Amino acid sequence: MNNTHAGEYRLPHPLWRLAFRPFFLGAALFSIIAVLCWGFYWQAPFAWQPVGGPLWWHGHEMIFGYGCAVVAGFLLTAVQTWTGVPGFRGRPLIALFLLWLLARLLIAFPVDLAMVCVAVIDVSFLVVAAAVMARSVWAVKQWRNAPFIVILLVLASLNALSYTALSRDDFSQAQLHLHSAILLISLIILVVGGRVIPMFTANGTGTKKVEPLLWLEILSLASMVAVIVCSLIANDGPLPGALYLIAAVSNAWRFLRWRFFNCWRQPLLWSLHLSFAFIPLGLLALALESVDLWPNGSAALHALTVGAMGSMILAMIARVSLGHTGRPLQAPKAMSLAFFLILIAGLIRAVLPVVLPAAATLTIMLAALCWALAYGIFIGYYGPMLYAARVDGKVG
Repeated sequence: MNNTHAGEYRLPHPLWRLAFRPFFLGAALFSIIAVLCWGFYWQAPFAWQPVGGPLWWHGHEMIFGYGCAVVAGFLLTAVQTWTGVPGFRGRPLIALFLLWLLARLLIAFPVDLAMVCVAVIDVSFLVVAAAVMARSVWAVKQWRNAPFIVILLVLASLNALSYTALSRDDFSQAQLHLHSAILLISLIILVVGGRVIPMFTANGTGTKKVEPLLWLEILSLASMVAVIVCSLIANDGPLPGALYLIAAVSNAWRFLRWRFFNCWRQPLLWSLHLSFAFIPLGLLALALESVDLWPNGSAALHALTVGAMGSMILAMIARVSLGHTGRPLQAPKAMSLAFFLILIAGLIRAVLPVVLPAAATLTIMLAALCWALAYGIFIGYYGPMLYAARVDGKVG
């Protein structure tokens, strides 16, 4: 047994053998606490003053607390498969997870600590994750995955910019940087979804893989990058509206090419497809909102956050966790309910505020309960898998 393998078997616990384990589990649990806290805060506001106030905390933590934890866990696991370089594990992984957790606690329950210190702790999580990924990519010169490193660093920059605006009491600018981060995570979903959804669909249904159209791939991703850049400069008017519309139509076209109708019997597939569908819907709503034809910008953004991000993350971590714990790609039957609930939560937050604007508080609570139930089902079934060693005896 070589030293690497010996080191792997000396790990204190299987939970720390690959990044997906602690970060998928931690993010799922944190998201339940965060959405229920937010829902109850709207029902009966209580004396609580996190960093930036409750509204900034909610947006920030669902993006940089929950969302970025899953992104980091996924990328730091996937990079091992992509490069063949052993993944981040053991004590360094424990330290990175504790860094993420410390930031969540310091933001939610401020102590006598300057905001700049909290910001440095929080932002450093993504910077370290980017550095770890860069090390593996550099080792084998696999430059095709370098854009993910750039995305992690841009997310870290947007996080830092939001803190900076907050320190200047410029709340609207702080929120704008959070909106840009939402669009950037949507771009990650577009990139990863375009890679895996056609392949998973072909493998799962025994049909021929739908090959990408190069011009459509370029248009759909380039328009999304343009949307992100534009969101940092001017988020209203005909130019952003046109870019949102191009991104919406091109990505809807991609979605329609992937033969959703072949996979309605397989929860691990239809959950991915329907999650992806929320992105063109959200982009279309943002296009209309930018020219004052959609009455609720928050609802449009929640199509991307709850609808796309929350649903796609649940679908992906359910699939990835099975494969990386050595199990067949067959989700527990109860996960069909979980996928349904999170999709319903997305519809509730994206549609009901527009249809029933007077019921905003009820809408938030209903969506929070659906989210909590969906991720609770995931934790109930997948928690033991993530906590235990692989069933096939391999290390990971």
